[in-house]
Amino acid sequence: MGVSVLKKDKLGNENTPQDLLVSSPCPPQKRQKVKEKEKDFVIVRRPRLLREPESGVSWDALPDELLLAIFAYLPLSDLLKVSMICKRWHRLSPLRVQHMDLSNCTVSVADLQSILCLCERLQNLSLEGLVLSDDILKSIAKNPGLMRLNLCGCSGFSPEALELMLSSCSMLEELNLSWCDFTATHVKAAVNHVTSKVTQLNLSGYRQNLQIPDVKTLVERCPFLVHLDLSDSVMLKPECFQYFHQLFFLQHLGLSRCYQISPAALVELGEIPTLKTLQVFGIVTDSSLQLLKETLPDVKINCSHFTSIARPTVGSKKNHEIWGIKCRLTLRNPSGL
Repeated sequence: MGVSVLKKDKLGNENTPQDLLVSSPCPPQKRQKVKEKEKDFVIVRRPRLLREPESGVSWDALPDELLLAIFAYLPLSDLLKVSMICKRWHRLSPLRVQHMDLSNCTVSVADLQSILCLCERLQNLSLEGLVLSDDILKSIAKNPGLMRLNLCGCSGFSPEALELMLSSCSMLEELNLSWCDFTATHVKAAVNHVTSKVTQLNLSGYRQNLQIPDVKTLVERCPFLVHLDLSDSVMLKPECFQYFHQLFFLQHLGLSRCYQISPAALVELGEIPTLKTLQVFGIVTDSSLQLLKETLPDVKINCSHFTSIARPTVGSKKNHEIWGIKCRLTLRNPSGL
């Protein structure tokens, strides 16, 4: 598709570049005559600068969808400048979005910070696999309406920044903090400051850093959990099952590769009346798995290898939706940001 040369617009409309509004040269101003007694006062009429019409298509004639399609070809560094061109482009700028997925993009910490520091209306955000910073988490904290946050596999931020972000994002319903570069201090900051409103939480991958007392704290703080994944936490034992019984809404539980939990002990989890699925990969053999399925006929066991908590897409299906929402702007070459 081709677009003819764009006609220059009149100054003062929504498509007028901001620098022209500030620095456009003006013809000599006309002054109205005033009476002798009022010579200290001058009334100036601001001139309206018109340009000769030229053939072509005006920016005003281009629909939002076409502009967004053009923006999709821009590298991230240019997208940052788009919002400063004119009012309309600022309105269409990706920095005003509510849903953003930058998972596994090639983007510098500085560029990522320059994006997120301008975002205050985010509802869903995924930065999976990226190197972050304390400043980036502080920028995320400025989005009080955030409901889904995926930081799976992220690194580069302190426990203090994590604490600030979790304390500020009190509306979070889904949170994925799995496999981050966490110390035991990070884990304690997470379980002590995650909002009580969260219903889906992934804290898998913390080996020795997630302890049974952390599970107790987490359950007491988040009583409405429906989906909880604590896989790859090798310090967990059947002693923590008593806390799972306190989660009256728990439907999905992940304990894969928690090697101190024996297959026989898992039978106790069948006493949780709301439990629908149980992921215990790596701690049951094929023969014990079949026996466990027969013992717990109402629970689906090892039915999913991957978690969908807070992730923008599920499975390998390629479409233009994230979190079930159709995208208006999709970058053509996200690896070249």
